[in-house]
Amino acid sequence: MRDVFIIDAARTPTGIRNGALSGLRPDDTLGVLLNHLVSERLGIDAAEVEDLVCGCATQIGEQGMNVARSSILAGGLPSSMPGVSVNRQEGSGLQALAFAAQAVAAGEAGVAIACGVEFMSRQPLGADGFGDHLALLGTAVSPLVCDRFGDVVSQGIAAERAAESLGLTRGDLDDWAKRSRELAASTAASGAYAACIMPLETTSPDGTTFALREDEGAVRNMGDGELAGLAPAFEPGGVVTAGNSGPAADGAAAVLLASAEDASRLGLVPRARCVCTSLGAGDPRSISSGPIAAAARALSVAGLVLDDIDLIEVNENFASTVIAWMREMRPPRPERVNAFGGAIARGNPLGAVGIILACTLLGGLEGLEGRYGLAVTCAGMGMGIATILERVA
Repeated sequence: MRDVFIIDAARTPTGIRNGALSGLRPDDTLGVLLNHLVSERLGIDAAEVEDLVCGCATQIGEQGMNVARSSILAGGLPSSMPGVSVNRQEGSGLQALAFAAQAVAAGEAGVAIACGVEFMSRQPLGADGFGDHLALLGTAVSPLVCDRFGDVVSQGIAAERAAESLGLTRGDLDDWAKRSRELAASTAASGAYAACIMPLETTSPDGTTFALREDEGAVRNMGDGELAGLAPAFEPGGVVTAGNSGPAADGAAAVLLASAEDASRLGLVPRARCVCTSLGAGDPRSISSGPIAAAARALSVAGLVLDDIDLIEVNENFASTVIAWMREMRPPRPERVNAFGGAIARGNPLGAVGIILACTLLGGLEGLEGRYGLAVTCAGMGMGIATILERVA
């Protein structure tokens, strides 16, 4: 098997639901991003890309009919470029990265793109599985699953159960949310993300056109009083609120992968090596067991321990998910976990979030001059996925 390298990464800013990016189509926007990555940033012939794997969790409407292929065509890329869409819920982006890397490692492709897209303003969470528009098709969860496990609860209720099992208070979750927002705001102010973000032209409610250059949610201040005043989002008396959860968001992200031979042939300089991707799964009612198992397995496969990991990105779909992961895994440098803020601040565009985590690891490892980075996210119905990258530039 060949080594697989990430050559470069780019993403859009994330937009809050019904915010600055809500007027844009996801396939069109991803197409623009792909062109930006291949043609503008790297300056290579897009015909060199032998496959494109796209993570997308809600594959319906503008994200249906294989959004990977439609994005290629909408973006003006060569019609000879194939594309496939994959769905592992919030793990879709990291799964796209894994599948693309496996193709390069096996010699089935020399150059490939892994990407993710989700515009939750236009395709609401669950729109592919529930709702009156699917009345003739049936719901997404089989009655046999409910017979086996009882009601398969929403992720919000699962986040409540995780907090309850760990004895986490509302204050614990809000403190993590405050940390995420403060770090994201300082990162945005420093311009640390600027190198990977492709600004997007969009229109404000008053009709003014402007370029969104940073994550829309990350620069929004939420005072302690506002955060503490939010009502529980999922059950009366609960501790999970809109303020300590990763909100629905819009965004896209992409990385270009290549073998060492193809990188050299094209004059490209690798930034990181894809070390491994591992999966974990447990009770479908749990939100934390999958990410914990996936991270532990990835470290084992790589022959590493957490002491070796210089930077960790755990997707902040809920504060309780990250805290549960940290309680179990006990990272020796907790300050290196989500050191630039997370999805609580910038939003959680499901299909894109795994590639966004990879983008953050690339820039963060380079800034810290670290070697190994770990990205982890839950993946719906008790699953988790984890990827380890090694900085080589």
